[in-house]
Amino acid sequence: MRRRNGEKMKNTVATVKQQKKDGDKITMLTAYDYSIARLMDESGINMLLVGDSLGMVMLGYEDTLSVTMEDMIHHTAAVSRGAKNALVVGDMPFMSYQTSVYDAVFNAGRLMKEGRCNAVKLEGGAAVCPQIKAITEASIPVIAHIGLTPQSVNAFGGFKVQGKSEEAARRLLEEAKAVEEAGAFSVVLECVPAKLAALISESIEIPTIGIGAGAGCDGQVLVYQDMLAMFSDFKPKFVKHFADVGTMMKDGFAAYIKEVKEGSFPAEEHTFKIDEDVIKKLY
Repeated sequence: MRRRNGEKMKNTVATVKQQKKDGDKITMLTAYDYSIARLMDESGINMLLVGDSLGMVMLGYEDTLSVTMEDMIHHTAAVSRGAKNALVVGDMPFMSYQTSVYDAVFNAGRLMKEGRCNAVKLEGGAAVCPQIKAITEASIPVIAHIGLTPQSVNAFGGFKVQGKSEEAARRLLEEAKAVEEAGAFSVVLECVPAKLAALISESIEIPTIGIGAGAGCDGQVLVYQDMLAMFSDFKPKFVKHFADVGTMMKDGFAAYIKEVKEGSFPAEEHTFKIDEDVIKKLY
């Protein structure tokens, strides 16, 4: 948590870069709505990612490919309203930037103007460097994303660890350097062997944010439903449950159902009073 004179400080592109220089690990979690963003922001998180993972954990899709710009803008705006100090990053959904440099800048601009985020994230390495360069030249900060890029799941043939062979590892290292050169201020490394991720982190000046990429990265990101055990469809190897909120929620729902059924809720302390004379006159 960053503080000045006891006050929480706003996280910015500059402060995130400085954290890498200072050896201060960067913390990032996904968020998709106002209430969760407020809670995370008050906890002192550095960055909030409005990920296109909302397609799976919020909308129930099998993957992220169906998520639209309208979905992303809607959720990003909600998170931005809840975050006072965290740097809010809006994910660019599938086919919002791959089609052309013009589309990339236009859609990144929509996320910033309508979603009110502080930066955007897009998947891909060398192939999207022209988009990264153009977006950053439009004064929009960009986080790149290499390794396992979920929008390319069909091309990869599934969710698989990336960079395990010498050729693939060298390509990832080159792509990290390429997105840095294109102007990205940070890069997400997903499902990359820990030693390779550490090497990449040492080889570039911009911060690396790992997800399934080991502790050698400059920071970490997780889907919050995963780390709170709220999403039970599957559990990736890289996920740790920091709290069993899913079980707590189900217990709370069950207790509510039980008390409503038996008539013990609402109790007297949960109700409003009226003068008995008023009631008598209604009969």
